[in-house]
Amino acid sequence: MAFFLLSFREKVQIHKGKEKRERKYIKLEKKIMLGNEAIARGAYEAGVKVSAAYPGTPSTEISENIVLYDEIYAEWSPNEKVATEVAIGASISGVRAMASMKHVGVNVASDPLYTISYGGVNGGLVLVAADDPGLYSSQNEQDTRCVARAALVPVLEPSDSQEAKDFVKFAYEISEKYDTPVIVRTTTRLAHSQGTVTLEERTEVEDKPYERNPGKFVMMPGNAIGRHVFVEQRMKAMAEDGCSFSINRAEYRDTSIGFITSGIPYQYVKEACPNASILKLGMVHPLPRKLIEEFASKVDKLYIFEELEPVIEEQVKSWGIEAVGKEIFTLQGEYSANLIREKILKEEVSGKAPAQVPARPPILCPGCPHRSVYSVLNKLGIHAAGDIGCYTLGAVPPLNVIDTTICMGASISTLHGMEKAKGKDYIKNWVAVIGDSTFMHTGVNSLMNMVYNQATGTVMILDNSTTGMTGHQDHAATGKTLKGEIVPAINIYELCKAMGIEHVTEVDAFDTEKLEKVVREEVARDAVSVIITKAPCVLLKGNVFPNKCKPVEDVCKKCGMCLKPGCPALTKNPDGTISIDETMCNGCGLCQQLCKFGAIETV
Repeated sequence: MAFFLLSFREKVQIHKGKEKRERKYIKLEKKIMLGNEAIARGAYEAGVKVSAAYPGTPSTEISENIVLYDEIYAEWSPNEKVATEVAIGASISGVRAMASMKHVGVNVASDPLYTISYGGVNGGLVLVAADDPGLYSSQNEQDTRCVARAALVPVLEPSDSQEAKDFVKFAYEISEKYDTPVIVRTTTRLAHSQGTVTLEERTEVEDKPYERNPGKFVMMPGNAIGRHVFVEQRMKAMAEDGCSFSINRAEYRDTSIGFITSGIPYQYVKEACPNASILKLGMVHPLPRKLIEEFASKVDKLYIFEELEPVIEEQVKSWGIEAVGKEIFTLQGEYSANLIREKILKEEVSGKAPAQVPARPPILCPGCPHRSVYSVLNKLGIHAAGDIGCYTLGAVPPLNVIDTTICMGASISTLHGMEKAKGKDYIKNWVAVIGDSTFMHTGVNSLMNMVYNQATGTVMILDNSTTGMTGHQDHAATGKTLKGEIVPAINIYELCKAMGIEHVTEVDAFDTEKLEKVVREEVARDAVSVIITKAPCVLLKGNVFPNKCKPVEDVCKKCGMCLKPGCPALTKNPDGTISIDETMCNGCGLCQQLCKFGAIETV
């Protein structure tokens, strides 16, 4: 949705000592945007020329919107480290660049991030990190502000979609002014909430000339020592200058109560305590100490309201300022206006009891090739070291196959560690399970390590031809770029063979008979082996499923074998027979293969 309003820009000229003002009316477009969409718009308006990312909820839509602007080169990189290095290279060459990722992706990117903090920038450099309070789609609740403090990188934190766009633009200004990469931190609530945004024209920023400067960009120890001194001075200057930054502002109302807050929690404070005084911090690292001290001196009771870690609170209290924070507010999950009402205003916030609805745990889609693979592993009593992706759902009933999930690419290394700790026989009923996108992300090095260190073990690469969990993004093995260009696809089979792995087998994920035979053979080997199960994600656009599965009731023996994989299209009738919802069925035929009595047919 978009709408327009009339505004004007005033041009002032000095002629013979007198001001001459010329007012030009312009039409500004306003648009309702997701926070991620607004961040992409901010990059466009800021004159960004290069954007790199790896998809990860809640950051994915940033790149999916950036790619719509032809002025910006945008790519899916194989992982966040590579994406950050691509952006760094663009910055060093003299253009404004961006890398986007979720909070755990910052861990992968931390190696180049910590070092480029010392090196600084040429063209502006911004890293967008999307944190996930509440664990909506992540394996932990880490706080990117903690990483930024350690890396000595400033952090800006917007509170709505308009600020998301504006703060990105401001981030490039301070990046170039203070010679620093800048992190723009968002959260799931901001990334996926909508707000009104005023659109402006793109600023075409002139490329900065590249000048060879090894002392700045070659971080050998002798150079890094001097740059560390520069970085400390830079952070001190930003802390002082931050007191006058427009993104840090004091809103004085009733001074009997005051809040220091930032990001989405600012909205909760405004809702629950509209008359309270608020110090809204747009830059949460480094903190503007003088501004905070001034605000604290003018309020009777000071609260620090920040999600996750007490990053602001610990620093403020270390300055001898009395404040209340995590004593009453939780370290876990998302905050809300009700949290303030309950903990500060002492209001009853429970209201009506929530509706009692059945639990609805996440489940693999009907026709998902992972379900077919896991049904075979479950039958064979195989344990799996798991990884990050849709296939992590193999950990829960009724499949019960995945035993471990740590981080991207960890399945292969975990299996390797088990074998080195317990010996070859221990892992004869184990495999490592990893998706094609995750394999390209960090699985390649882990598999290489198994080969190099003469390991034993079977790695299963579940190739569904996409990055499924984050919404079907392409990667290096799909043959298509973020911009939709058709390019040569990395051949996973040939890549494994090139590592020197003798036993590499491709098999149709839905051919359960052959897959069972292959798994039995490979886990028995005293060598590294790879099984690549191939079948596209059922939700990929363009997939056509001409068949449906249909029960033959008078043949059904009511054994329940077809129900074991937990396909949501199948339900058990009161009499013990089964029904198949034809609107959900994709005709994968897994249930038909499991039925030994011919009680399911394909139509």
